[in-house]
Amino acid sequence: MKKTVPGIIIFLTCFYNSVAQVPAFIKDSLNSYIEQGMADWNIPGLAIAIIKDGKPVVMKGYGVADIQSKEPVTENTLFMIASNSKLFTGTALAQLEYNGKLSLDDKITKYFTDYKLADSNSTSLVTIKDMLAHRLGTQTFQGDFTFWNSNLSRYEIMEKMRLMEPAGIFRQTYGYCNSCYLTAGEIIPLVSGKPWEVYVYDSILTPLGMSATSPLGYNMQQMPNAAKPYSTAFTGQLTELPYDRLDNLAPAGSIVSNIKDVSKWLMMQLDSGRYNGRQIIPWKAIQKTRDAVNIISSRRSTVNPTHFTAYGLGVFETDYSGRQVFWHTGGADGFVTNTCFVPEENLAIAILTNNDNQQFYELLRYQLLDVFFNLPYTNRSKKALPHFEEDQNKTIRQTEALKARVQGIAPPMPLQAYTGKYNNRFYGDIDITAAAGHLQVKFSRHPGLTALLQYMDNDEWMISYSNPAFGFFPLKFKAANNKAVAVDIKVSDFIEYDPYRFTRE
Repeated sequence: MKKTVPGIIIFLTCFYNSVAQVPAFIKDSLNSYIEQGMADWNIPGLAIAIIKDGKPVVMKGYGVADIQSKEPVTENTLFMIASNSKLFTGTALAQLEYNGKLSLDDKITKYFTDYKLADSNSTSLVTIKDMLAHRLGTQTFQGDFTFWNSNLSRYEIMEKMRLMEPAGIFRQTYGYCNSCYLTAGEIIPLVSGKPWEVYVYDSILTPLGMSATSPLGYNMQQMPNAAKPYSTAFTGQLTELPYDRLDNLAPAGSIVSNIKDVSKWLMMQLDSGRYNGRQIIPWKAIQKTRDAVNIISSRRSTVNPTHFTAYGLGVFETDYSGRQVFWHTGGADGFVTNTCFVPEENLAIAILTNNDNQQFYELLRYQLLDVFFNLPYTNRSKKALPHFEEDQNKTIRQTEALKARVQGIAPPMPLQAYTGKYNNRFYGDIDITAAAGHLQVKFSRHPGLTALLQYMDNDEWMISYSNPAFGFFPLKFKAANNKAVAVDIKVSDFIEYDPYRFTRE
């Protein structure tokens, strides 16, 4: 017993001295700031890690992982990190380039000879780097209603990309693209002999000791310590959502992790690819992921002290009060997360949450950057909250107004005039049937997903989905010869922005 006491005293003294070097806000105000923010933004659970000078100065959970069981969030609570998976994919491909297995400038058709985009010139030119930098010219989230949570295989998703008509210009327009990351990631098995998930596990997760992290989200509801996903979108009420099934888009966003493991990933980023003195990823590969490939903006922000924003290979980058900051966010139904690292300051931040309808997870990151960079204090959460609440209340009023218009009025044509099979060339088929005086939609690419169509008035219906994440929207059929011939179907912007036109067969 006597032999252990000096060691404990030395450890506590060193830890306390380390904490003493961080800003006073972290020691005195961080807990209350987070607790108030979670209350204001209706966030059940949050986990945070702050890494400074090579060690965690904060690693803590707040709130609950499950509002029913009240299981507390800890550093071991699992969250979907969603698009924070992308840097793992970019890093894996940069590592394979370093090892001579591929070049990031290789054309996709070198590996998939039948691969096509909507434009033949883009097909012949598109490279791995183009895919990783979101520069196909497609719109942000384009195709995701078809891909997200669908029963399509990875190859089938790649096949459908030839039907994605770009809204912008190849290599000139930034458009955030999940299927692009899938395509790039599917080259990994061809050059390494391992599926993406196995390569990432063997080459990154295992060497870093990220033992609680799963590269795939399959059966997350059965994983020990898994947080449940929630949202307040559309109704303002905290609603539990089904877990997303994203393994068919795995290189874009399937990783499940906790704050303890994510901290190891960030410490490696701060130490030039090393962790615990061991080189995990070659420094040249790390550098390659951070090279700016796609310029998103080169104009001074009116909100933050930044002048440019660019995208590398799975990571955003910007200047922030004179420092180079790298970051990414991740959003899955019920989860939003972010990771951030500032090598010049030897600083990294990770924040994981289980309510997808809030901005606090990002505001907290900015608040911490302000603190560490000694910028004037402004409570970013309180400043942003009224604008969010105004938008949220507007959405709630719109949803309530739609529901109020459902008064049992008969539609202008018999229900059978609307039923049948409808097709969208990109999505595939949906079936519309009559059920209990309403219409029901079944989606061929989303087993288990249904939508209820309730007639309102003025030829408009309200569509609501069995998965609340998809939202509530007005809907109109196009009719000819006393029967419906087409319908436009909208889902939440969190999934995809534009509606799909389905035509009756």
